[in-house]
Amino acid sequence: MMFRMKAVRLHAVGEPLRVEEIETPQARDGETRVRVRAAAFNRRDVFITQGLYPGIELPRTLGSDGAGEIEDGRAVVIDPMLDWGDDPHVWSPKASILGMPRDGTFAQYVVVPSGNVYPKPPHLTMEEAAALPLAGLTAYRAIVTRGELRPGETILIPGIGGGVQTFALLFAKAIGARAIVTSGSDEKLERARALGADVTINYATNPDWNKALKRGEVDAVVDSSGGDTLNKALGVLRPGGRVVIYGGTRLEATFRLFPLFWNHIDIRGTSMGSPADFRAMLEFVNAHEIRPAVDRVYPMEQVNDAAARMAQSEQFGKIVLAID
Repeated sequence: MMFRMKAVRLHAVGEPLRVEEIETPQARDGETRVRVRAAAFNRRDVFITQGLYPGIELPRTLGSDGAGEIEDGRAVVIDPMLDWGDDPHVWSPKASILGMPRDGTFAQYVVVPSGNVYPKPPHLTMEEAAALPLAGLTAYRAIVTRGELRPGETILIPGIGGGVQTFALLFAKAIGARAIVTSGSDEKLERARALGADVTINYATNPDWNKALKRGEVDAVVDSSGGDTLNKALGVLRPGGRVVIYGGTRLEATFRLFPLFWNHIDIRGTSMGSPADFRAMLEFVNAHEIRPAVDRVYPMEQVNDAAARMAQSEQFGKIVLAID
């Protein structure tokens, strides 16, 4: 029997998101339907509303992150990476992310490939579990798979506050690394210290923040901003150090070539992660009982308030929607 559900839909770029009733999706062979209890915002959701994301098809239910129950009552979390492909080192050209172009998790029900459904970590609430998938997967691949961070090393995490960067901090500390973080907000730096950050630097009050660090003090950098961050980071990386880049909010990066080649620096790109990365991330989260940093939980009807908070980068950690 067909029935209807509530979903958050985008009908046109630049318009507010709408909570409306649509038909509940039906699972086909090889698919599983999840009753979503909580979902979480990512920067890509805001980019889609602004028309700053490739391949936009509207109307669409947004949302990549979700946790809930399947029909037998088991609590689950969803891997939002679709059709990664056979090569664990790089995704397939056919790969996509739940929430665009496929309808996503900002709805009471979502249908996904059965292989993308995993048991919810038992120590996490639904809201915490919903905060985990996309940011946790991206951070794990950046820190572990691509970054190869080891115990005792020092990692620089610029721009702490977003979901991926807070997971990067949590994962780095669980590994046993020393973590240096930067932010333009003293409040965010205070929260980062509570999560285990060893050194915190305010780049708004200290624009030459890199001079507060010793040359060669850092083994690895994980960054998503670009701008002149790379240039400053290269000056504090040890010879043979590495930079992992998973985004580019400033679109461009400027850096000097000399320290790059003279110090044998590796620059590694990454995005999302393979199914193997997702499984390993969940095992890591379970083993260390890592709890995501949840910024705020909004009711479904306040989705545009949640989107505005994300757009203004006011959050520390993940912004979550409660799906009633």
